Amino acid sequence: MLPLLMYWCTAALSLVFAASACAGSPTTVRPSPPATPEVSAPSPARAVVAAATPEAATAGRRVLEAGGNAADAAVAVAFALGVTEPAMSGLGGQLQVLVHPPDGKPLVINGTSVAPRATPLDAKRESLVGRNASTVPTSIKTLAHLFENHGSGRVTWAQTIEPAHRYAESGFEVGAFRADVWKGREKALRDDGGARAMFLDAEGQAPVVGATWQQPAMAKTLARLARGGPDSFYTGDIAQEILEDARANDSWLSKQDLAEIPPRSEEAPLTGTYRGVTVSTQTPPGGGWVVLLALNLLERHSPEDLRGKRREIHMAEALALAHRERRRAPVQNLLHFREETDVRTSKEHAAKLERESIESRHPPSDETGGETTHFSVVDATGFAVSVTASINAMFGAKVAHPTLGFLFNDYMHELRVTSKPHPFRLRPRAAPYSSMSPTILSIDGKPVLVLGSPGSARIISAVVQVVQCWVDEVRDIQQCVGRPRVHADAEGRAFVEDPLPPTERGLVDHQFEVQRAPKRYGGGRLSAYFGGVHAVALEQNAWTGAADPRRDGAVEILETKP
Repeated sequence: MLPLLMYWCTAALSLVFAASACAGSPTTVRPSPPATPEVSAPSPARAVVAAATPEAATAGRRVLEAGGNAADAAVAVAFALGVTEPAMSGLGGQLQVLVHPPDGKPLVINGTSVAPRATPLDAKRESLVGRNASTVPTSIKTLAHLFENHGSGRVTWAQTIEPAHRYAESGFEVGAFRADVWKGREKALRDDGGARAMFLDAEGQAPVVGATWQQPAMAKTLARLARGGPDSFYTGDIAQEILEDARANDSWLSKQDLAEIPPRSEEAPLTGTYRGVTVSTQTPPGGGWVVLLALNLLERHSPEDLRGKRREIHMAEALALAHRERRRAPVQNLLHFREETDVRTSKEHAAKLERESIESRHPPSDETGGETTHFSVVDATGFAVSVTASINAMFGAKVAHPTLGFLFNDYMHELRVTSKPHPFRLRPRAAPYSSMSPTILSIDGKPVLVLGSPGSARIISAVVQVVQCWVDEVRDIQQCVGRPRVHADAEGRAFVEDPLPPTERGLVDHQFEVQRAPKRYGGGRLSAYFGGVHAVALEQNAWTGAADPRRDGAVEILETKP
């Protein structure tokens, strides 16, 4: 059973926020049997939000109830996640957005952040600490673009911020996954005065499961952002406070970095097919092309082969080859990449790679294994939005602005310290390496599945496995999201979540070094190491959603009257 919230309404908390009227009625989600996905107008009309915290899912639903569309709801979800899942995203980070209008073509809103202009050309990895671990935050700029260019016009910018403001001011209940993550980063958060004040109690302890956690500094910042609009963060009074802190802490961030963030660009997504279903996904520097490559490799097996006991072996082989290709030959031109990605995502390239052996190993990766969050929204018109948001590692740089209450990201760690040419070489204005892969599947131009995941390179592995399950095996998105996963990397290692002895032996026989999953946050059977897919799917002619049991997520469904 999906974790659903009871519908409820509140009035606006201050004159900043406009009140919204309640609408709709509660519904129950039940698994649907396998069926060919319907692509006609779903009936009854539904809007669905799937997000990594119950509070964020409710935030999205409240904006939908107020008359907003999927883009408006997505902005509200993103702000609410920054408050209620602070280890994973927030005002100091970046996000990537994939939108698919009901009667239009999908578009990527590229939210990539970049290194500050003052980044030294000879910077060493040991200098990438504190505020200098952070790229220039772009989350608000990207959300503003989504709101202004794809929003309904029926809700205000302040209304999208209101739920997050309320959670920051009045508090939210800490779930099991979040409490476990918080506890694991307790010592690091103590080392920074701002982070300690915002995210630990008076004794320097992390909140426990069920505790109500408030963030008064963040509440004030969100209220200012609602009044002053997004520009206040980049050129207004909030920006001035950010820059005063930067000067006091020898940060490379400058006034020019904030004021001259380029307008967010829109571009066609990378597109391929899996069993005839169109797959649209993230452009570089994200990991979408690796998702398409892995799916092409899997498509060379019949659906029957991927339903049986050899599924995990075929899956591990495809993922290992795809991740190895990414390590061996990353996309070189992050601005003009189409020629490269067209080759990498072709069926012919997959056939060529399949003939290679996974026995060819690569040296251990220097990737940091960052964390993230993902959410998906579809409104009653079928407008679909898939968003992956992040501050990179859990709690980012473990440093918070002392008065504004947000965490700085540590995306500078995703740049390579090298004097050799490399697309992700540490240098001024460099875009960091990313595995973000918000993805939307469509049939005859209509969205049928909206998904994505956190988890660094495991993002790609998680998205691929859920897509394969839903297309090949069972049109039950909760079942596909809740199934145990495998992750295979470029080094020939296979990480297994809930292994059966025959599966483990089979992977060893196929030259994999099998390792068990790392720490299981939240105490559940499944491990958040393997991602946190929050998805919305069209099943039995109606939209439904799935919250990954590996995290504290929830699904909200709003029925609308015919």
